[in-house]
Amino acid sequence: MTRTLQSAQTTEAVKRPGRWLALGVLVLAVLLVAVDATVLGLATPYISEDLAPSSTQLLWIGDVYSFVIAGLLVSMGSLGDRIGRKRILLIGATAFGAVSVLNAYASTPELMIVARALLGVAGATLMPATLALIRNLFHDPRERSLAVGVWGAAASAGAAVGPVVGGFLLEHFWWGSVFLINLPVMAVLVVVGVKLLPESRNPNPGPWDLLSVVLSLVGMVGVVYAVKEAAAHGFAWATLAAGLLGAAALHGFVRRQLTMPIPLLDMRLFRSRGFSGAVLADLLTILGLSGAVFFLSQYLQLVQGRRPLEAGLAELPAAVGAVAAGLLAGRAARRFSVRAVVSGGLAAVGLALAALTFVGQSTGYPLLGAALLVVGVGAGFSFTVTADVILSSVPREQAGSASAVSETAYELGAALGIAVLGSIVTGVYRDFSGPAGTPAAAHESLGGAVEIAGQLPASSADALLNAARQAFVDGLNLATGVGAAVLLAAAASAWFLLRGQRLEDGVEHP
Repeated sequence: MTRTLQSAQTTEAVKRPGRWLALGVLVLAVLLVAVDATVLGLATPYISEDLAPSSTQLLWIGDVYSFVIAGLLVSMGSLGDRIGRKRILLIGATAFGAVSVLNAYASTPELMIVARALLGVAGATLMPATLALIRNLFHDPRERSLAVGVWGAAASAGAAVGPVVGGFLLEHFWWGSVFLINLPVMAVLVVVGVKLLPESRNPNPGPWDLLSVVLSLVGMVGVVYAVKEAAAHGFAWATLAAGLLGAAALHGFVRRQLTMPIPLLDMRLFRSRGFSGAVLADLLTILGLSGAVFFLSQYLQLVQGRRPLEAGLAELPAAVGAVAAGLLAGRAARRFSVRAVVSGGLAAVGLALAALTFVGQSTGYPLLGAALLVVGVGAGFSFTVTADVILSSVPREQAGSASAVSETAYELGAALGIAVLGSIVTGVYRDFSGPAGTPAAAHESLGGAVEIAGQLPASSADALLNAARQAFVDGLNLATGVGAAVLLAAAASAWFLLRGQRLEDGVEHP
């Protein structure tokens, strides 16, 4: 009886008062980053009309944010471990709000590119810090699983709410409004976070090695840039050089970490089968999902003729499924097993993508909505449990670095997915046979074909649109098939790599 009472008192002692309110603050940051990642796509046509960027500048406006954030995640996660995760989160949130104003009022393409790059620097501080703070806020593993589920649900909800909010704003205000919505959220985050968030850091951090930071940035940017350029324009000497430079920099980064007494990123983390398996599962999942989901948004608008707000609402089942599954994932993983929940979730996503290979121009919404719901449920279970595994596999002192590795897997997977699956869609689309006299620009993108069709006689316009839309759908069918194969392969990999992996039950002592 006495032992039970002491255990209960110990458990309560490590449960920080206000931890759930603090989690609410972290959720604001996650929502903000997720929303910002989705609204730019909707605003791009308006930015193009207003700023008149060249095709190359337009690509940089769309890509530079992901380049920078992918290159700096590991460095910023490690910096948070050293100077304090609360401090870097609040600094990053303040910078994110300020740079959002620069994005909203950018008057030239060059200024817009710089503003997006700076937003990437600020964004790189937010996601690793939020997950690392959860690791240090919740010492009860069951509570931490629920907190990670809420964190993941917020990311999923933000990604789905982004198109809805962005669509509403673009129908009523100018394009800069999609960036200004960041300001009130950031203001609340900073003001409330100062009071509620606890500070945590690595007590023996070592130096923040600048050479390692540069190698990480050059390596990730070089590789991601090369992949995207090769997919969009084919292989060229400049693309190959960027890829080789990136690979060499990443090789140098890994070698330097293995020789440093206190590295920026402890490569020994990857010796843990659970950690490596969870990171690989995340990377493959995002790779298989991102390209298909990216082009599904275009399908809803350009093939089925939905308005931006309507298209955003059509994608909500994925968020609903992800939120519900994320909140139940920790309990399910303890009742069954980690590998069963992760592998089952990934297999469900793969089967849902396989169903999308049967989509046509006039496919009804029930099939699309059901497939998106299954995608959300499967991804919610998988991502929540893998995030929990990654956090549980490392000491609290290295939570920032581990979280950054997880986020880097997302970014790299997204870049590879859009590049690889995007090249499939683009390759199939470009070969469509339009009516005689179809301009070459119509073969570059479905958006271009829709714009050109508006300038043609009705009969020619209908023939062009039908041919272009069917080619796009054929490409989407093939891409979702490849995505399904990747997800099923990820499910099989997770089944073997996560064998014997369990979520913790005992309460940690701070």
